Amino acid sequence: MTVDEAARVPVVIVGAGPVGVTAALLLARHGVRSVVLERHRDVYPLPRAVSGDDEIHRILQAAGVGEEFTAISRPAAGLRLLDARHRVMAEFRRSRQGRHGYPQSSMFDQPELEGVLRAELARHPECELRGGAEVTGVGPDTAGPVRVTYRDDAGDHELWAEAVLGCDGAGSLTREAIGGVWEDLRFEERWTVIDAETTGPVRCWEGVDQVCDPRRPGTFMRVNDTRYRWEFRLRDGQETVRELIAPWLRPSYDGDFEVVRETQYTFRARVADRWRSGRVFLLGDAAHLTPPFVGQGLCSGLRDARNLTWKLARVLRQGADERLLDTYESERRPHARQLVRLAVVMGWAMTGGQDRAAATRRRVLAAVCRVPGLTGLAGRGLGRPLTAGPLVRRGIRRSLAGTMCPQPWASVDGRPVRLDELLGDSFTILTGAELPPAPSALARGLGVRTVPVAGLGDDGTLAAWLRAGRADAVLLRPDRVVLDVVPAGGHDFTDTAAWAPLLHTTRSPEPSPRTVEQTLLRSTAP
Repeated sequence: MTVDEAARVPVVIVGAGPVGVTAALLLARHGVRSVVLERHRDVYPLPRAVSGDDEIHRILQAAGVGEEFTAISRPAAGLRLLDARHRVMAEFRRSRQGRHGYPQSSMFDQPELEGVLRAELARHPECELRGGAEVTGVGPDTAGPVRVTYRDDAGDHELWAEAVLGCDGAGSLTREAIGGVWEDLRFEERWTVIDAETTGPVRCWEGVDQVCDPRRPGTFMRVNDTRYRWEFRLRDGQETVRELIAPWLRPSYDGDFEVVRETQYTFRARVADRWRSGRVFLLGDAAHLTPPFVGQGLCSGLRDARNLTWKLARVLRQGADERLLDTYESERRPHARQLVRLAVVMGWAMTGGQDRAAATRRRVLAAVCRVPGLTGLAGRGLGRPLTAGPLVRRGIRRSLAGTMCPQPWASVDGRPVRLDELLGDSFTILTGAELPPAPSALARGLGVRTVPVAGLGDDGTLAAWLRAGRADAVLLRPDRVVLDVVPAGGHDFTDTAAWAPLLHTTRSPEPSPRTVEQTLLRSTAP
């Protein structure tokens, strides 16, 4: 079939929500051009996601909007569990400085985040956003380019892409196109969500409150100086907004109070049974749906984008092995499924029904939360290690594999620089000790940079992390996940034959527009 060259694009992204635009920005960082198709012309103005962790802040940093996100977000103190009388049963504190270099928990307004992302997108010639474009078809899957059809005010159009990323939400047309169906993890509840603006005296703390009330479970949080969110499980009978929020804002208050949005949601727990067909991929809500009880819905979608984009760029621009793309679903699906199940467990423990078993669960939860040290442990990040696979070489002496390395501040010529900005987009070997000949040869053969942590000028975070993991060196992927480990006193990485072929490329990439990291690396690379 002859394809009009003007209709050929490397990547088509369906959906311009935070996941789709972040994916476009991460691809642009690797020099990959994309067209983003979005049926809405402007940013959807109503709030939806309101919380994120330090790992997604780090991903937004990689997308080029880390400081902008800092400016529009507010660090949150953590999570409190309240009983029916709003007495504190447990408190899970979050630090203002997590291992990824940002507050462990942050509150934000999704329309503001989308505005920041789109502003950054407009600065990249590799990215093109087409608003008012409703995608009408994807595929069918063939050995060649993927056909994407869409409709706008000017009529019907088609694009031919080397890859398609379906970031088109729970009702994903892309998921239907690849024959994906939902695996139901058996959680479904109707909730009402209220977003309001007020300068009134709202009773709150600087985190999230989860009310574990069998009659009226709910969630409350302050998003910014004047914006608040309440979520309540629906029950028989109608209640007004003021009746629902009475425990937080005294009924006698007659000052300003504007309901920005009041809507009903069905919280579901689902994971798509397949995330890929050929060069068509699912990301975000197109691939997984989670109840909001651990605040990981958007976080999981941004992790999808971070995991897939560097692999896709390596295949498209450098001729890497196509099998590299297989690791996207094999790594992300189990990880996302774990977090969805955690949200379900938390949801049932905190709000699960009005029967005797529910009351027992809450009493047990309250008792468990009084165990010394448990609340601090539960307050750690939810970015769980990836399971073992071709690009995660787990083992008894390799506990760091599959985890993300910390991101302390480093120093270049006396200037503070975040670690990821210093390391750039390449594979990197971080060493806490002098490497033996074998790993050094591997680094040279694959073009992997070797960076001694002693020369980074950080506060000792990385050296302590390596010691705690009993590692002399780690091999970091471009997404900063540990691929492999040289154990303390060891001599080499594990079975390099299992992953080295996936990293081999047949051609050098064209010069990337991102050259700052390369410049910084000259100061540290041996």
